[in-house]
Amino acid sequence: MKKITHSLQDFAMITFGTAIVAAAVFFFLVPSKLSVASISGLAIVLENYIALPVSGITMILNLSLLVVGFLLVGREFGSKTVYTSILLPTFIWVLERLLPNYTSIMQDPFLDMICYIFVVSIGLAILFNRNASSGGLDIVAKLLNKFFRMDLGTAMSGAGMVVALSSGLVYDAKTVVLSILGTYLNGIILDRFIFGFTIKKRVCVISEKEEEIRQYIIRNLHSGATIYQAQGAYHLEPKKEIITIVDKNEYLKLMNFLDKVDPNAFVTVYDVNKIIYRPKL
Repeated sequence: MKKITHSLQDFAMITFGTAIVAAAVFFFLVPSKLSVASISGLAIVLENYIALPVSGITMILNLSLLVVGFLLVGREFGSKTVYTSILLPTFIWVLERLLPNYTSIMQDPFLDMICYIFVVSIGLAILFNRNASSGGLDIVAKLLNKFFRMDLGTAMSGAGMVVALSSGLVYDAKTVVLSILGTYLNGIILDRFIFGFTIKKRVCVISEKEEEIRQYIIRNLHSGATIYQAQGAYHLEPKKEIITIVDKNEYLKLMNFLDKVDPNAFVTVYDVNKIIYRPKL
């Protein structure tokens, strides 16, 4: 029962995140004809050649990429990617029907670009935290990764830039520049925004107050820690190094505690983007 409830909550949040992405596309990209790093952006360009709305072209592209992905990469995408790939153009289609004559509220392509990046980042962050994606260029990136050994981040950026440049086939130089700028800024903000939700800190501490710090980490932060034997290079004195991984709130608490208990402690801090841990049963 708990598993079913969790799955329902998972897909409810994925649906909500996808709706936000669709709103960002419909309210900001489409009116200004911007082609910012997405399959929907490519659909905006292709709309000038194909007698279909953006939602229809996006659906065709997403389904085509899913088929190619399953055939060439395998079943790595899962039900969530299939779900969002179909749901995104469906949401855009609903908005097209509800607001057939919609024009930009901002009346400024630059402001539309900024608003799109901000809103779509929220939607993608929700999807990312549910181990989902909006499909489209993610599938292209995985194909490039498999066949050309490209890093996924580089592949996503490259595919996004190609989409942005495609606007030059139809629109003026200003639209092309805004599409390229939007693609670049979108990549930077997504790195900060999305990974900011999950990023943790690896804190390494060498202190004379080792026992107090260890107790604080275990009892107050309810976190684990590893203690290593270290030795100073100058005087060859034995030291103990405490290493713990904490989230942002725990990190602030830990640093405040260290300032109080031992201001002279030697501390190094690293960002941690992913943790793989399988506890023993």
